[in-house]
Amino acid sequence: MAVTLADVAARAGVSSATVSRVLNGNYPVSGSTRERVQRAVEELDYVVNGQARALAAATSDLVGVLVNDVADPFFGILASALQTEIGAGAAQRGGGGKLAVVCNTGGSPEAELTYLTLLERQRAAGVVLTGGAVESEEHTAAVRARLVRLAASGTRIVLCGRPPLTGPDDGPPVTTVTFDNRGGARRLTEHLLSLGHRRIGYVAGPVERSTTRHRLEGHREALAARGLGPDTPEGAGALRLTVHGSYDRPSGYDAALELLRREPRLTAIVAANDSVALGVCAALRDRGLSIPDDVSVAGFDDLPFSADACPALTTVRIPLAEAGTRAGRLAMGRQSPPPGGVATITTELIVRASTAPPVTSGS
Repeated sequence: MAVTLADVAARAGVSSATVSRVLNGNYPVSGSTRERVQRAVEELDYVVNGQARALAAATSDLVGVLVNDVADPFFGILASALQTEIGAGAAQRGGGGKLAVVCNTGGSPEAELTYLTLLERQRAAGVVLTGGAVESEEHTAAVRARLVRLAASGTRIVLCGRPPLTGPDDGPPVTTVTFDNRGGARRLTEHLLSLGHRRIGYVAGPVERSTTRHRLEGHREALAARGLGPDTPEGAGALRLTVHGSYDRPSGYDAALELLRREPRLTAIVAANDSVALGVCAALRDRGLSIPDDVSVAGFDDLPFSADACPALTTVRIPLAEAGTRAGRLAMGRQSPPPGGVATITTELIVRASTAPPVTSGS
């Protein structure tokens, strides 16, 4: 027979209401009483009925974490940090941790909406959406509608690695932990320009993603500042030397070959992220080109393998674990929202051996 709340109360010599207060942590209880209740819980191996608690309260013990691809190190690092913070204290009886459920959307806008609906049905205590947003008015409106309903039921909503939610002023209360993708990309391209590169190829991510747009904008801002904008004679190749693809290694491989076809005298390639950069490096090697002697290569994110690549990869560092931890604290209400509801995570240029001045002068 399952142990009930009344059984715990009888063992501890208190009322059922007091047991409930101790387990929920929502009402002051004396230290000695709390210890008696927790000892009774452990002795009887009492397990809280999560469904009953969810019905009695506004939300459940569940926090949903939406990622594009949990196998991608970028999202894996974010999800791991989020899960650790969300579950902190869960191993202790009466602890404050909750159950983090990682929802893998596969980059599908439809899957993202479906998961938000399912989390609403489960009365999730929190929802964290990670990674770039799909830039579609229809999809943005649909996401907003679901977030409005979630917020109305008491769910804390955090965007991590996304731009702030735009739209009507009466939208849901959302806290945003965004990354300085534009500034990081600008500094990365400035680094290549300072080395003397002028024919720079760019492997961008999917067209519809906000991260893709922001990083590409930063790249082109740096070119324009050096008089290499697409509307100038010397910078006319900026648009021609941009290839879009997925955020993965095969996309980088194919894009590098396409860029070399368009401009055989290419001296540098900027990749959408570090995984794409690995594909770029593989394609260059297969073409008999040396990195960085023939072509310099740069990535973005500073994923764990970047320092061990051969040559070590120049990239832009995003403190992903730190960002995930911060988003987890916000989702759990352990940290106050930043002013205006938006916190920007700064990025850092990491220069390694994959970039060097072009061999041919005046290139």
